[in-house]
Amino acid sequence: MRNDVLDIAKRRGFFWQAFEIYGGLGGFYDYGPLGTALKENIIAAWRKHFVIKEGLAEIDSPNLTPREVFEASGHLDEFADFLTKCTRCGAVFRVDELTGATPGDVESARTMLREGGAKCSECGGELSDPVEFNLMFRTYAGAGMEREVYLRPETAQGIFVNFLNYYRYFREKLPFGVAQVGKGFRNEISPRKGLLRQREFNMAEIEVFLDPDEKVWGDFRDVEDEVLTLLTRGGEEHTLTAREALERGIVCAEPLLYFMARTKRFLVDLGIDEEKIRFRQHPEEELAHYSSDCWDCEVRISYGWIEVVGIADRTAFDLSRHMEHSGVDLRAFRRYSAPVKRKVRKIVPNMKTLGPMFRNRAAEVAAALERADPSSVDPSGRIAVKVENELIVVPPEGFTVEEMEEEVTGERIVPHVIEPSFGIDRILYALMEHAYYTRPDSGYRVLRFRPSIAPIKAAVLPLMAKDGLDNVAMEIHTLLRNAGIRCYYDDSGSIGRRYARADEIGVPFAVTVDYQTLEDGTVTVRERDSTEQVRVRKEELPAILKGLVEETLCFGDVKGV
Repeated sequence: MRNDVLDIAKRRGFFWQAFEIYGGLGGFYDYGPLGTALKENIIAAWRKHFVIKEGLAEIDSPNLTPREVFEASGHLDEFADFLTKCTRCGAVFRVDELTGATPGDVESARTMLREGGAKCSECGGELSDPVEFNLMFRTYAGAGMEREVYLRPETAQGIFVNFLNYYRYFREKLPFGVAQVGKGFRNEISPRKGLLRQREFNMAEIEVFLDPDEKVWGDFRDVEDEVLTLLTRGGEEHTLTAREALERGIVCAEPLLYFMARTKRFLVDLGIDEEKIRFRQHPEEELAHYSSDCWDCEVRISYGWIEVVGIADRTAFDLSRHMEHSGVDLRAFRRYSAPVKRKVRKIVPNMKTLGPMFRNRAAEVAAALERADPSSVDPSGRIAVKVENELIVVPPEGFTVEEMEEEVTGERIVPHVIEPSFGIDRILYALMEHAYYTRPDSGYRVLRFRPSIAPIKAAVLPLMAKDGLDNVAMEIHTLLRNAGIRCYYDDSGSIGRRYARADEIGVPFAVTVDYQTLEDGTVTVRERDSTEQVRVRKEELPAILKGLVEETLCFGDVKGV
């Protein structure tokens, strides 16, 4: 099946290796006309399921990101794989792919290779000692190449660094969610398996910001009866409802489980086989540096179980790190139901000292001191504050730390984050495999895409390319396109072969113009999956096909003439 799907993908215009005329470039793929349309339909369905239904704000941030962002996020230190190289043929491999386990450091990677007796899978040669390899692409911005930047390995950081903007957009109330569709870039060591491991790929990510004491999102009652297959990090497999998983503590964070159930519904609605979906919990050693818990939604295809969505609890990691590195307060305000009185320690600026010390900047320094946390005072009694991105050290005589009683209406908190991250390319490929079958009677290949997801909705076919049938078919083709229905015209070969060509690329409906059309203005509409046909008036076609494509009308309910 895999070879058949890959053949259709390249020959019919879904996707293929990029830069083929120059020998190709590993880990990069082009989407052809059908693949581009299919990808956009998947993204449109994702927006409908999540952005619209969940009330998310969708944004678009740059692909290039300054080094400072990834220093703060930990990607410069942690975002790496371990590689080894064949000493004979030079082939490069990821250690975890050779050993089936994720090493924690170079030494453990070396031990795993040696104890496992790993050899080069290409020529059987000896492997070199492993080294750590950061997966990010680095470049420079500016005419003088003065700013070190990286192609983002995830879209998430573009959301985190703008937290205050989104917090204001949502009127400073938690919870809220931000979504982004875009490109991710990872310099994969051995990008094999086509769309499943690329160096440039399509992502759709959600960051939901929650009060850490009230980690709730959505109405859990909407998903509590969804049946999930869960594979825990201890190797135990459970098939149970979302409510049962929560009550038994298999998944502890309710919003994490909520998005797991919503993700399953989304994939099933796309056309992924429900029986081939499971959620696998990351073992401790596999968890990303920013994650306290993560469940991969995996789909079984010809390559085995592959991750298509990762749903992680990132806690307060990202916002806390960006606060620490930028000096900007990225906390939210939790309002109390009623004001309370409490003793607090505050920094009080000493303007008599600050005035002569900082002159025209004294007011700005004083304001920064008032915002600062007294716990930031170092053992020598000094404190560093940020004024217009400049770090200024204020000596002990410039301020005092005083305890006072005040009435407070709330407190500042660092929100926690739940992140569902969707791999669009992997979902697309899995969908193609799950949609593929061959007709038992003819052996013809078919992609059984849902009408709403299919890249092309209808084929317009004259029975013969003569006697005016082709002219009428072209008129219908134009009529449907003007109605916003993506379709194509085909008059080459027998009608049976044209049906087969349409079936192979997943076209759900075919409109045939025959000699009766010339007499009474009716045409035949054929459904791909059942191959049943119904005769309708051509002027009714746009409304009928629109209902069929949007799946508000079933083919069996179409009334013929």
